[in-house]
Parts: sequence; C-alpha cells; structure tokens
Amino acid sequence: MEVEFTARQVKIAKVVRDRAEEGLERLARIVGKTAIASVIFSAQKLDQCVELTVQARTGKLVARVKSSTQAGAMKEALERIEAQALRHRDRRLEVKRLPREEKAVEAPPVARSRVRGAANEEKPAKVKSRVRKTIVVKAHPSRPAVVEPHILTAAEAFAEHPLTIEEAVKETEAEDRDLLIFHDPEGDLFVLHRRRDGEMELVGVS
Repeated sequence: MEVEFTARQVKIAKVVRDRAEEGLERLARIVGKTAIASVIFSAQKLDQCVELTVQARTGKLVARVKSSTQAGAMKEALERIEAQALRHRDRRLEVKRLPREEKAVEAPPVARSRVRGAANEEKPAKVKSRVRKTIVVKAHPSRPAVVEPHILTAAEAFAEHPLTIEEAVKETEAEDRDLLIFHDPEGDLFVLHRRRDGEMELVGVS
C-alpha cells in the first residue's frame, strides 16, 4: 500500500510512524495492496489530531481522531478504518450470498401444422393444436449468510462535541458509521443509526 505522511506544524514521532505503517500493512490485506493511504498529523490546542484517509478500489474510508497523544490518536484512527473496511467487506459478502429467486422458463412456441384442403374434399381434416405451456423451475435456496455482529466501542459510538442533526448525518456518512450517539446544541440526546436497508434513522432519547 502506498502511504503519504503529512505533518502540519507538528513533528511525527518515529514510533508513531512505525505503528502507522504496520497498521496500514495489516489493513492492506483487507482492502488490497493497490489502495492509497494519506495520514495527516496536526494539533489543536492541547489535542493531537490524526486524519487518516484510505482510497481503495471499493471506496473511500475516512477517520478523524483527536487525542491527548499522537500514539493514541493514531491507534484509534487505525481501529476506525479497519472497522469500516470490515463492514464494507461483510456487506459485499452478504450481497453475493443472497439466495437465488425462482426462475420461470417459458417453452418456445410450437408451430401449428398446416393442412391443405383438396378440391373435392367432403369434410375438412381435423388438426390437433398444441397448447403453449409455461414450465416453472424452482431453484433450491442457498443457506442464508450468517454475519457476525459488529460491536462498537464507546469512542466510535459517541460524538465528541454537540452536533445539529444535519451535522450528525454528514459526519455519519463521511466516516461510514452505523451508529452515532450525540447531543444537539440545546442538550437533547439523539441516536442516529443505519438500518439494514441502508437508510438512516434518528431516535430521540428523553
């Protein structure tokens, strides 16, 4: 995997860089070695920030993390990206394992025989016509795929700061989350989660 490191007014520790390369090498086994990764280190006040982006053949994975140390931020970013990659892989496998639908095979039309009448024919000849039939072939459904449940950590589930509903939806889509628990600026608690059909559902917690 090709990796690009960028430091914005901070210095990247060698141990953090080595850990990032090891984690991305492990990630390449899931998304493929042709993927391209970008790691940006920065700082905001007392927080160390890491923005990790992986452009794979199947899509784009993004994780933005703040922590008190570079090593902690890098570790959490790698965990988030790996969780996203596993979810993408599981969804592709689930689609491939869906049972086949019943197929209807229609028999080709049979041409009716033609009988030419004679000039002095007393009675017309009887012609037996064949009826077109539809044959239904039932395919045995394959066993449904068993997808292991994905357990989220507290760091993945909770938003770090208050968000409006629009901001929560955008953050969930950008980071490919399935669950986000957040407070809005007025202090109300909400749960935003992705249903099995892919649609986002918002639940207010009183």
